[in-house]
Amino acid sequence: MGKDKLRRFAENLTFACFVQPEFETVFRNDHPLKGRWNADFFRNDRPIVLELGCGKGEYTVALAERNPDKNFIGIDIKGARMWRGAKTVTEQGMANAGFLRTRIEFIESFFAPSEIAEIWITFPDPQLKTRRAKKRLTGPLFLEHYARMLGPDGLIHLKTDSKHLYNYTQAVIDRYGLKRIAAVDDIYGTGYADERLSVKTAYETMFLERGLPITYTQFALNGRTEFPWFDWEGDDTDEKDNEAERR
Repeated sequence: MGKDKLRRFAENLTFACFVQPEFETVFRNDHPLKGRWNADFFRNDRPIVLELGCGKGEYTVALAERNPDKNFIGIDIKGARMWRGAKTVTEQGMANAGFLRTRIEFIESFFAPSEIAEIWITFPDPQLKTRRAKKRLTGPLFLEHYARMLGPDGLIHLKTDSKHLYNYTQAVIDRYGLKRIAAVDDIYGTGYADERLSVKTAYETMFLERGLPITYTQFALNGRTEFPWFDWEGDDTDEKDNEAERR
């Protein structure tokens, strides 16, 4: 491991905004902050918004800056990347943003029922191969996690360059009768207006330079809590998507 990564890992431990539990403390166990984020971490009662797979935390930081009436938590497993966002939050003295280093599969160990108001999923790995469909962050396995954390009016946002993941998410919404609020297959090409979408991550900038359209989906679970597995027909034809271009 390079010296720069080691330095960042060490500095992460000094940031008050950075939560990094040991694996053993959350694997099949609840973290002490579960149900206590407002009281013990943010020390206010504002709605909590998650960014899953936050990377460097560009979206977490930008949304927190623009929405002081809400609290934001960026979640990822890559500590060296998250360092950038945590350092910015620390240097700017932002009280409504934090970072949690963990696997997204473990998020129920950290958040209690109805503790979360919104979830943002920004440019996740689309898991293009059919055999990796269970890892898609808008798939049924993850929706069941979200359903147990989101409040009754909770929202899910997906911003991605992957046509495959965009189309898959539309199929998921239809399959389970979820509430589709927005489905835009090219936010810049269509002129779709939503100030929150103007934030451009490093990944998004790269994709735009390659001429890839950026899509946006916003939906709600509509009170549904169970999501039986289904195989999507689109996996048979769209599997390759922009795989060679994306990563």
